[in-house]
Amino acid sequence: MNSGDTAWVLVSAALVFIMTPGVAFFYGGMARRKNVLSILMQCFLIMCLISLQWVVYGYSLAFGPDTGQGIIGSLDWAGLRGVGLQPFNDYSKTVPHLAFMIFQAMFAIITPALMIGAFAERIKFSSFCVLTLLWATFVYDPIAHWVWGTGGWLKDLGALDFAGGIVVHVSSGVSALVMCFLIGKRLGYENQAFAPHNLPFTVLGGALLWFGWFGFNAGSALEAGGLAANAFVTTNTAAAAAGLTWALLEWQQHGAPTILGIVTGAVAGLVAITPACGYVSSLSAIPIGILVSVFCFLAVTKLKQKLGYDDSLDVFGVHGIGGMWGTLATGLFAEKAINEAGANGLLFGNVKLFLIQGLYMLACVAYAVVVTWILFKFIDALMGMRVDKKDELVGLDLTQHSEAAYTVIE
Repeated sequence: MNSGDTAWVLVSAALVFIMTPGVAFFYGGMARRKNVLSILMQCFLIMCLISLQWVVYGYSLAFGPDTGQGIIGSLDWAGLRGVGLQPFNDYSKTVPHLAFMIFQAMFAIITPALMIGAFAERIKFSSFCVLTLLWATFVYDPIAHWVWGTGGWLKDLGALDFAGGIVVHVSSGVSALVMCFLIGKRLGYENQAFAPHNLPFTVLGGALLWFGWFGFNAGSALEAGGLAANAFVTTNTAAAAAGLTWALLEWQQHGAPTILGIVTGAVAGLVAITPACGYVSSLSAIPIGILVSVFCFLAVTKLKQKLGYDDSLDVFGVHGIGGMWGTLATGLFAEKAINEAGANGLLFGNVKLFLIQGLYMLACVAYAVVVTWILFKFIDALMGMRVDKKDELVGLDLTQHSEAAYTVIE
């Protein structure tokens, strides 16, 4: 047991926790004023619901003893039975097993929260609650076990994901895209612009995300040492490179950089460096950050229009695309000189890692897409996923929660 490592992991858990309210403000500012409280409510509901799910059975499914095929953990640790105050060698050599569990709980919480932006302003709250619970159980928990759980098939294959590029961002990003196509476009999407109602909210949310991401990435080292420092620096570097790149792209394409653009770019950089931060150098973080803004900018401005889907707040364009690039970038830029427990990437003479990262990405994308489609169809048949036309026009704040964010109309 190491008190310094334990303190760092617990502080990191608190930093990751603040990211979900950060998501609430980030998305809430981009929504229309009649729907902002619905975004905040959905985020806080997830914080409550998934915290309980994780303790009751989610942690056991994701990290519990493997059932034998590398697919899912057993229920041996349900109710945190056997998850105690002493270190558990497979996951937390120098910190209490309970500390590792609560750190991972924060990842389980934020992942479904990221999807909210895709189907914002048109989902029934009751159906959303059921979707969140089932998605966490049947999508997040198995993928987390594949990659991070002892005996997970992708972990044993050698796939690298330091802090959740696929487990968190791609799983939520591609699931969000499925939701966009199935739930349909917002009323008026084809003939009116939906402008953000409060950009300062979005900037506040982006700042909280950047701040919390240091715990997300550097905390994944599970020790207060050099690896955490490397993850901290690469995280900040990639975010800075991506934010600047997005601003320059807007300046060149549209004649002016915007605050929404630079914040979106920074978040894209944070997404891309997440799987790589503990395996790549600080210099490698710069091209990772630059290129993610190029890819995500094209996804948001070109791909979205070409495919014609209504991803309200660009979840797929930022988290899905950014996570995919980050996963492949890990296969390019990883160095054993940075992390002996990792591997060298393609640029350091190892093509195998790049191929493994590609397989890892394809397998998780396919699984998340299929299971999300099944869950949507099941819930939609059972209770309906979308609010009716009148409720959507009035706004979800009043129709779903009987509240209004603002009492004075401008």
